[in-house]
Amino acid sequence: MHTAAKAALPHAAAILATPEGRRRATQHITVRHDHIPVELLAHQLLGVATCQAAARLDDYATRIGWELDAAAIACPVRIVWGMRDRLLPWPSAAARYRSDWLPHADWVELDGVGHCPQLDVPLEAAQLIRGL
Repeated sequence: MHTAAKAALPHAAAILATPEGRRRATQHITVRHDHIPVELLAHQLLGVATCQAAARLDDYATRIGWELDAAAIACPVRIVWGMRDRLLPWPSAAARYRSDWLPHADWVELDGVGHCPQLDVPLEAAQLIRGL
């Protein structure tokens, strides 16, 4: 995604000017994109394209791996997972979190929502964060 964002950045205005371009810019992270302001999409594209740590993070994750020490977490945990997540597909990607790492968490699965619930359903995501 980082490489694609870097290539797209010089063309961001043209890409985000059309509904088709906005759909392509959000296809991996959202299901519902029509309500997302163009300015926010441009800001996200800029952030992804200019992230200086992306290559190091990717290298670390693939070379070293990552484990979560659930015993070290002393606060309540709520996991909100979009059931149409294309980056971490439900339920296969959630299995290790749910059974191995965070079995004590409060799990909320959202139908028709992608990787970024805060973008797909911002009000519902905010209410879930607040515990409403």
